Amino acid sequence: MVVTKQSVIAILKTIPDPEINVSLWDLGLVYSIKTTAKGTVAIVMTLTSIGCPLFSTIEGLIKEKVETIRGVKKVTIDVTFEPPWTVDMMSKKAKRELGMDL
Repeated sequence: MVVTKQSVIAILKTIPDPEINVSLWDLGLVYSIKTTAKGTVAIVMTLTSIGCPLFSTIEGLIKEKVETIRGVKKVTIDVTFEPPWTVDMMSKKAKRELGMDL
């Protein structure tokens, strides 16, 4: 079975940022997702701040959940701060949840 980008996105929408309690996807923290026919999922993401002490927790949650997708054999996560994350990257849903939908 080939793993799709959409199946990974569906999972990421269920994983909340531990401090903000809004999904990583809706916060706009995920910059790219690549899947291969061999079952590798490569995620490039950022954090809301450099030196976020909860990255290992976030990384563990992502790997644990994405590995439940049928066909996933390996998950890699690379963190980047280019471009820097801003609140403009959040979805309308995230902004509503945080009371920012002005």
